[in-house]
Amino acid sequence: MEALYLLIPLSVALVFAALWVFFRASDDGQFDDLVGPAHRILQDDDLPPPSFRRRPE
Repeated sequence: MEALYLLIPLSVALVFAALWVFFRASDDGQFDDLVGPAHRILQDDDLPPPSFRRRPE
């Protein structure tokens, strides 16, 4: 029973800390563009590294 006197305030503090981190990330713009990076991967048209290019014959 005495453990609950410690665990309940710790769990409440942990929930408030997680909420603070979430809202801080939200205010900083972390979740503004969730689709852009996924589309950028699909539209990647870089050349392969030089070791994989074919040499003209």
